[in-house]
Amino acid sequence: MSDSYVSARKRMVAQQLAARGIFDRRVLAAMRRVPRHLFVPDEARDRAYDDNPLPIGQSQTISQPYIVARMTELLALHGDEKVLEVGTGSGYQAAVLARLAGEVFTIERHADLAGRAAATLRKLGFDNVEVIHADGSGGWPPHAPYDAILVAAAAPNVPAPLVDQLADGGRLVLPVGDRRQQALVRVFRRGEEMERETFTPVAFVPLRGEHGWNK
Repeated sequence: MSDSYVSARKRMVAQQLAARGIFDRRVLAAMRRVPRHLFVPDEARDRAYDDNPLPIGQSQTISQPYIVARMTELLALHGDEKVLEVGTGSGYQAAVLARLAGEVFTIERHADLAGRAAATLRKLGFDNVEVIHADGSGGWPPHAPYDAILVAAAAPNVPAPLVDQLADGGRLVLPVGDRRQQALVRVFRRGEEMERETFTPVAFVPLRGEHGWNK
């Protein structure tokens, strides 16, 4: 692995994450190890560790490293959880989750993105991730309930099927708002009670599908 990429990744973690309030040591360690440059198109590799999102095709993006870390930290993973990700994109977020949880199911509605992400994850040896090509706005009932759910696209509201698929004690993190700006929301499930918290302002591509934006 190129020393320049290793150095760039260490700088990213120090300057973009730790310096801006990401404190979870396991999250920081995972992001030091996952090679983000292998999840972006070849022409964008020299910008892979920049402090911004990057296009990956199909009008989708790989999220800014800080946002990946922030959403992951909000899930409060300990190492043995079953996690659902909605919006695989490049597969980078799934790779980070895979280093922090027991198993990860990740759903992508674009077949070509799902195929590329699966190939990249397989090549890098992430054997605890399953990539699914489907509409993820309604979650993925076959493997529910999940200890944690992360949605990497903006929803107008918290999709009810995702809440229903949370295990007792589970956490759901997603951007909620209009098409231009949202805020990160975390939903805790405690039995039949749901506790909702609102965090960082963000701007994500829309969640498409039955329980997201239909147009």
